[in-house]
Amino acid sequence: MAGAYNDRDGYIWMDGKMVDWREANVHILTHALHYASSVFEGERAYGGKIFKSREHSERLKRSAQMIDFEIPYTVDEIEAAKLEVLQASGLQDAYVRAIAWRGAGEDMGVASARNPVRLAIAAWEWGAYYGDAKMKGAKLDISKWKRPSPETIPSHAKAAGLYMICTMSKHAAEAKGCSDAMMFDYRGYVAEATGANIFFVKDGEVHTPDPDCFLNGITRQTVIGMLRDKQIKVHERHIMPEELEGFEQCWLTGTAAEVTPVGQIGDYNFEVGSMTRDISESYEKLVRT
Repeated sequence: MAGAYNDRDGYIWMDGKMVDWREANVHILTHALHYASSVFEGERAYGGKIFKSREHSERLKRSAQMIDFEIPYTVDEIEAAKLEVLQASGLQDAYVRAIAWRGAGEDMGVASARNPVRLAIAAWEWGAYYGDAKMKGAKLDISKWKRPSPETIPSHAKAAGLYMICTMSKHAAEAKGCSDAMMFDYRGYVAEATGANIFFVKDGEVHTPDPDCFLNGITRQTVIGMLRDKQIKVHERHIMPEELEGFEQCWLTGTAAEVTPVGQIGDYNFEVGSMTRDISESYEKLVRT
């Protein structure tokens, strides 16, 4: 599948039925377009099976509740819809996007309790998120934007509006020839990349930021479990910027990113070392079992 995302062959599941890809549209006065009342999931299918599919569906429901709406489908119904989409796509390896939002209705202002909640699911072919960085290591900028306090946003929801500063950060990074940007949090601690969690290695042990103000990714949790199964000590803690100089290896995790090595963050350089390569290869094997 290639071309603009609004002009492709295929089908998208919308509100309980399969719709021609080009006809899967919403009204210009859709509430989510104006006020970001939307949540989503990014998932990958390997060999025709979505990795940790049910966990993603459960998180989609929780995210909606965090931003004050209820998706009118059960987890089982969402699971069935994703399977239908995957089968209709004809793809074995695919990226799957489920998105729920407040649509157009009687309300057109900040309040939108009377507007219908809608759900759509699409699947398409998507290769490595960071291109050849999986081999040589991604180059990251350091963003000027910080992940906000959980007192100001529902920081543990996978909500569309929370990605606005991520988009700006990634655009600025790409303009500098970087693949992505690392963000600090509102206190100045290392947080994450724009759409992926981050890990560091020092003296054979792994350090990763405590996700107390950003999304605790499903891939992040998976990788931590894999590391502990390998008897590698993992420290989930606050990481100060000055610690970056002392770390030897670094990688990113996310459904789209999978496990991607990092070779540089700002002025700091990292080796694409044996632990990074081992966890990346182990993850590749796990998702295909």
